[in-house]
Amino acid sequence: MEEVGIDISSQRSKTVDEIGETEFDYVITLCDAARQSCPFFPAKIRVIHQGFDDPPALAAKETNPQEILKHYRRVRDEIRRYIETLPSVIKSY
Repeated sequence: MEEVGIDISSQRSKTVDEIGETEFDYVITLCDAARQSCPFFPAKIRVIHQGFDDPPALAAKETNPQEILKHYRRVRDEIRRYIETLPSVIKSY
């Protein structure tokens, strides 16, 4: 992410308990594991799922660092393109 000017060094996954009473209009999941483990949300929350390949799984058999990075970069760029379409995706819900 640093390669494209995005600092995620202080980001981390949070549990639903950590979020507390925060109200959401949408929950967007980007991997099948998140979709499967996503907790129940009240009916007024719209859950949008768009699955992407898992870079660690793709890179598991690679030994060349450049080949490993290719997987991460591809998925990163796919997610970026998807995020750029989110306004129109959300409008369709």
